[in-house]
Amino acid sequence: MSRSTQEPGRLPRVLLPEDVRSETLAVREGLPATPWGENSEALFLTSSFVHPNAATAAARFANEEEAFVYSRFTNPTTMMMERRLAALEATEACIATSSGMAAIMLLVMGLLKAGDHVVCSQSVFGSTIRLLQGEFGKFGVQTTFVSQTDVGAWQAAIQPNTKLFFAETPSNPLTEVCDIRALADVAHAAGALLAVDNCFCSPALQQPAKLGADVIIHSGTKYLDGQGRVLAGALCTTQALIDTKFMPVMRSAGMSLSPFNAWVVLKGLETLAIRMQAQSRTALELAAWLEAQPQVARTYYPGLASHPQHALAMAQQSGLGGAVVSFIVRGDRPEAGRTHAFAVIDATRICSITSNLGDTKTTITHPSSTSHGRLSEDQRLAAGITQGMIRVAVGLEHIEDLKADLARGLALI
Repeated sequence: MSRSTQEPGRLPRVLLPEDVRSETLAVREGLPATPWGENSEALFLTSSFVHPNAATAAARFANEEEAFVYSRFTNPTTMMMERRLAALEATEACIATSSGMAAIMLLVMGLLKAGDHVVCSQSVFGSTIRLLQGEFGKFGVQTTFVSQTDVGAWQAAIQPNTKLFFAETPSNPLTEVCDIRALADVAHAAGALLAVDNCFCSPALQQPAKLGADVIIHSGTKYLDGQGRVLAGALCTTQALIDTKFMPVMRSAGMSLSPFNAWVVLKGLETLAIRMQAQSRTALELAAWLEAQPQVARTYYPGLASHPQHALAMAQQSGLGGAVVSFIVRGDRPEAGRTHAFAVIDATRICSITSNLGDTKTTITHPSSTSHGRLSEDQRLAAGITQGMIRVAVGLEHIEDLKADLARGLALI
């Protein structure tokens, strides 16, 4: 049975030395084992929990005693995943959601109201733009989109009702990197919070909270799971924000993570660091190879010295560029670029043609027609996403096989 400590009225914690490193937290943090002494974390597939008497049930429903009540907002397996991810992100707490987009929905619903204003990078995921501008715009939340990398533009966009800065670094798919510490300083000076989508790096490479971010957003669907098995999301932040802003919305709205999906992500976190290191090494070699190909007009990867924010990325991302590489194939007009991009994608025999990323299997996609397909062409161009762009999320295959896979299509241009 796991050694544990418990405070009166609180759920027990695993007793670990205070100075253990992230690799140890990734396999040990969570909840103590049950009386059966299991070594692999238990999966609690139950909708509700039994109480010893009515008075205890009343106290637990009133939050007077910490306990598991109903799996819409409290479940042991989900809590294990939340505690582990919070530890890796160096935050006090975490709240898990059914998907990454559900995490963003919970963020906005918990922090904002009609009449509030958001300053957001114009380079974020297409669905994030749609959610902020379209869905929350209908309810009176205003959003101004600015250049991801221009701190001055963020400063200039501030209004008296600005409550939130939203950044995604590196961005999807151009891998633009923002200065997290600088944005945190600007946001805090304006009385706003900074939320950072850490999907591309994961806490294995980058911990935005240590740079001043207030809320870290995750699509656990990506690298946290790491094998393309489940949907999941999370917000990592302070215990106060979880208790006062996000948990009340979760209890009412129910964008909760299923215990099974939480268990899958929990196990994925155990290998997160070694996967990110291996995939980043392969991605750097692939990006350097792509940059040298005559059919490629430009390659985007933070690990390349040619990347505009290379030095910043290396400082923020533990010296690694992550696993996502984007590149633009040559074409004298948009239609030609799209045709050439499709030819490269269709010629692959190893890469999976899918818009998901973070898998051990390398994926390839055409952002203009998939992940950012619901945006207007003007919105895509403002973010630098052209018809000739291809995004590759590098997996764990051999680098020479990946080069050969892309070379087949490039030879057709």
